[in-house]
Amino acid sequence: MTGSEVPPAFRLAYVPGVTPTKWVRIWNERLPGTPLTLVGVPAAEAAGLLRDGGADAGFVRLPIDRTDLSAIPLYAETTVVVIPKDHAATAVEEVSAEDLAEEIVLHPLDDTLGWERPPGRPAFERPASTADAVELVAAGVGLLVVPQSLARLHHRKDLTYRPLTGAPESRIALSWPEEKTTDLVEEFIGIVRGRTVNSTRGRAPTPPQPKAGRGEKKSGAPRKPAAGRTSRGGSGGSGGAKNPKGGAKNSKGGAAKRGKPRRRP
Repeated sequence: MTGSEVPPAFRLAYVPGVTPTKWVRIWNERLPGTPLTLVGVPAAEAAGLLRDGGADAGFVRLPIDRTDLSAIPLYAETTVVVIPKDHAATAVEEVSAEDLAEEIVLHPLDDTLGWERPPGRPAFERPASTADAVELVAAGVGLLVVPQSLARLHHRKDLTYRPLTGAPESRIALSWPEEKTTDLVEEFIGIVRGRTVNSTRGRAPTPPQPKAGRGEKKSGAPRKPAAGRTSRGGSGGSGGAKNPKGGAKNSKGGAAKRGKPRRRP
């Protein structure tokens, strides 16, 4: 590599609440020579960033306009209601939307759940952001309904949350410009989908090796005869005749005698 060449890089966008640490670690293990740069982006601006070339791929919140963007849905998040730690709802394991009918529920302008109006009573005005809404919950102004990852992101010691039933869910997807599905994008798709490093997708498979034929060793050398045997027709071969009593024949065809000679009378 000359001094003027720059190694390829991969830019990965992610919206608040998504933690790409696991996938980044696998990328660094498999492609140590290709740096990965993280680009944080508000959920409402993620699609525009990808279209403008600000990132090669990104974790976004659905729905998005898929006219020129590809997207692979990954998972849906649990929806929770953020409440003060001294709120009565802390006594239960989960809350229903009907339970919030008499509560003031804040609806920030960067809401990610996509509903026109949350349950409960609306506040006098909408907070500018989820972070501002969390501050208002801590001040006792109202409650807030968000995906669980955002409740964790804006965690405060004086607040907690409970799962909320009867509410929409936020779905996370991996997205990228459809006309810019590069090799690096394909590599990252494989990591997110859990393909192993030996996966043949996108790579030429290793040709199969020929198997050794029966009766020959892998090295190609012929087999040696077993111990105690000679080739057919040899002096010690299995082709030699034997008499019925087990004695070997002599050169005249008679059986060889064994034991002591007889005495003459």
